[in-house]
Amino acid sequence: MKNGIHPSNYRFVVFQDMSNGTSFLSKSTAPSRENIKWEDGNEYPLIKLEISNTSHPFYTGKMKLVDTAGRVDKFMNRYKDHIGKKK
Repeated sequence: MKNGIHPSNYRFVVFQDMSNGTSFLSKSTAPSRENIKWEDGNEYPLIKLEISNTSHPFYTGKMKLVDTAGRVDKFMNRYKDHIGKKK
């Protein structure tokens, strides 16, 4: 690793997967405005995740469609004429 390019302000942070509620404690430099009380009784900054290894289809083996902000619906509406012609 190159010297002087990596941050030195690592701290413990709780990451919480919002799709299934699982949490884990790790070190990070990511900023956070929220705090949470962890299992050890200490309070740590909280980073909320939309998806993590506990909910991602690649890691779970379950094919689950994760649609945030209606992206799939927007795509289907935009290209419905093209999709309908191929069927």
